[in-house]
Amino acid sequence: MRVVLTDQVFPTVDVEREILGRAGGKLEILSDSSPETIRAEAAEADAILTTYAAIDADTVAALKSCKVIARYGIGVDNIDLEAARAAGITVTNVPDYCVEEVADHTIALLLAVWRKIVTGNQVVRKDGWGIAQLRPVRRLSGRQLGMIGFGHIGRAVAARATTFGLEIRVFDPYIDGSALAGTGVTRIEDLDELLSSSDIVTIHAPLTSGTKGLIDSAAIDKMKDGAVLINTSRGPIVDTKSAADALSRGKLSGAGLDVFDQEPPDAAMLSSLETLVATPHAAFYSDEAIAESQTKAATSIVTVLGGDEPDYRVV
Repeated sequence: MRVVLTDQVFPTVDVEREILGRAGGKLEILSDSSPETIRAEAAEADAILTTYAAIDADTVAALKSCKVIARYGIGVDNIDLEAARAAGITVTNVPDYCVEEVADHTIALLLAVWRKIVTGNQVVRKDGWGIAQLRPVRRLSGRQLGMIGFGHIGRAVAARATTFGLEIRVFDPYIDGSALAGTGVTRIEDLDELLSSSDIVTIHAPLTSGTKGLIDSAAIDKMKDGAVLINTSRGPIVDTKSAADALSRGKLSGAGLDVFDQEPPDAAMLSSLETLVATPHAAFYSDEAIAESQTKAATSIVTVLGGDEPDYRVV
């Protein structure tokens, strides 16, 4: 059982080696993650482990022996799913490995922006004091939180946000009313309505052709004056330049962004935005979450190659 890892981004791959080794597998790490290298060096692999590497249709066609492509993370937009389906290759992901971490990070950004924690920190570090530079700060309880997407992470965010007295509403065309039962969350059928009536908008949607660029200048202009935008989901859902412009002109009173449409983002564009709290695509991270992702991705490969149904099949 030959398993090829396209891009090694973790401190070690001891977890994968142990799981695959117990099943008689051998893990090989590619020297780089370019499509050309994957096609040349993984053509005879039984399985692919990948994080960010692009597995396009031409690459899928070159995988002559592959039975499964396992992605460590949640999103699978770097894999041509239709090509994999046509080739009879199973694709798996790990949709539940960092739910708690991303939900916590979302709330942390929300509070940091709303309570102006970073601004206050800078005031003190510059030998200042008092609230003059923080004004205005408004009470969080009773505000409208609009959520785009209500999957595992969205639901975890809602559970946390409820404790702060936020009134939560969600736009997600892929869920039905039963998903909201007992949550205290209201479903909104129209995205424009959610945007125009929310004090805070948080994003918890996958990156698809329909969500790429969803929050652009036109969408931001529909938001309340002084609203807050939080994105811990996928960077290309929000047009970073439009968000930066909205912060500059005060349309948005603040934003908390962990992901960007270009990573790393243009630091020069963001450096003057005092109302932006930015983190370096870190919402997913904890030692425990990484270990869980590695374990589940490697286990999916063993399961598929053993002839059984994986827990997290995408196609």
